[in-house]
Amino acid sequence: MNWKPNLKNARRKETIMKLYNTLTRKKEEFVPLEEGKVKMYVCGPTVYDYIHIGNARPYVIFDTIRRYMEYKGYEVKYVQNFTDVDDKIINKAIKEGVESTVISERYIAEAKKDAEGLNVEPATYNPKVTEEMPEIIEMIKTLIEKGHAYEVNGSVFYDTKSFPDYGKLSGKNIDDLEAGARIEVDTTKKSPMDFVLWKPKKPGEPAWQSPWGEGRPGWHIECSVMAKKYLGDTIDIHAGGEDLIFPHHENEIAQSECANGKPFANYWMHNGYININNQKMSKSLGNFFTVRDILKQYDGEVVRFFMLSAHYRNPINFADTLMEQAKSAVERVYTCIDNLEFLLQNSEDRELADSEKEYSKTLDDCKAKFIAAMDDDLNTADAIAAIFDIVYASNTALSNENKNAKAVVEKTLDLIHELGGVLGLFQKTQEKSIDAEVEELIEKRNKARSEKNWAEADAIRDKLKAMNIELKDTPMGVKWNYISE
Repeated sequence: MNWKPNLKNARRKETIMKLYNTLTRKKEEFVPLEEGKVKMYVCGPTVYDYIHIGNARPYVIFDTIRRYMEYKGYEVKYVQNFTDVDDKIINKAIKEGVESTVISERYIAEAKKDAEGLNVEPATYNPKVTEEMPEIIEMIKTLIEKGHAYEVNGSVFYDTKSFPDYGKLSGKNIDDLEAGARIEVDTTKKSPMDFVLWKPKKPGEPAWQSPWGEGRPGWHIECSVMAKKYLGDTIDIHAGGEDLIFPHHENEIAQSECANGKPFANYWMHNGYININNQKMSKSLGNFFTVRDILKQYDGEVVRFFMLSAHYRNPINFADTLMEQAKSAVERVYTCIDNLEFLLQNSEDRELADSEKEYSKTLDDCKAKFIAAMDDDLNTADAIAAIFDIVYASNTALSNENKNAKAVVEKTLDLIHELGGVLGLFQKTQEKSIDAEVEELIEKRNKARSEKNWAEADAIRDKLKAMNIELKDTPMGVKWNYISE
């Protein structure tokens, strides 16, 4: 069961949120195109295999900003595509002797499964390239008509020299650029920096009919079209990994602004890389991990916590020691939640004492700290720190010796769930039930303790421990927990 923030009671837009805009290279106040609404596009994976740990970071980061926008009261339309036609998909299909759709549909399903494991909320729309061909062809035709693209022997190329602002996102000067590894070099192009919008069919490849013959689209045009179709000519936020800044996002801007005659996106957000044990992740180095691999070793919530424990624009280092630290941190919060639930059962419905009033103010300060951190370019590291401030304060202020006021215990629990929900963390309900045998043993031990029969009490305690039941004696009664394996 996941706790969902009540948006009616959510912190509204009275606080100013600032986002780092890659386009302007500075933090800017977030002002949506339409009051109360946010249009957000995030580049999704190419579905030829299980998504890797590098894919997981934008999944988690931009899901979190979506959650926070909703927490602030915005209605968010969130689009994340699947690239379901690509050389890698085609090659895998040929290798397995199946249609490319078999490969893409298989790994779309697996990507959704992994996203769910990371507690990523489903996108409003998950468009697939293969379902958008008429719109793709139409945008290419528009670019040709406006003089920004040209056809050569069944291929259509975008003319980068036709867009004076080319390079404004990456800060690259077109005159200084040379064809890079991700830009297809072709002697038929006017300039080595011109990129393909449509490529002719090769034997054995899937293809679609177009005015330029059978073929399929280039990578960059796909996202421009899907963003336009589902969100409009101009969107609020376009996001993805920093590896997409050039050439992919640069090319998206050029295409979209030339075709639509309007700014493409007001805010560009990019997450930093993930390194593996301080090395760049690479199959050749043998340090390439899929999300599925990681989820076999660690709970998805631990992985999500790890992803949010550093600022999203900074690189983050994936290592077993750091994952174990994340696991311990998550367990610490759940231990606090468990203790609060126990205290709640033994609390009193009464007015707050002066000390409890001060403690309640401390909780308010922690919430304000959380919001300030999230408003400051999604500083999830400091936001998490604010939640741990609540954990520390509750462990210090709430008594295990005497009954607490019910209101402060409830407020603490609600606040951890509320703020944790914004991060997609700490929402699991741990169903605690014991069978009749265990319950009977606890009662027998309580009776032995009341009769000061310590030997029998200890023997029962040891028996329960062997059954993975741990007991803790408190002034308010016996508290029990399952021992984690």
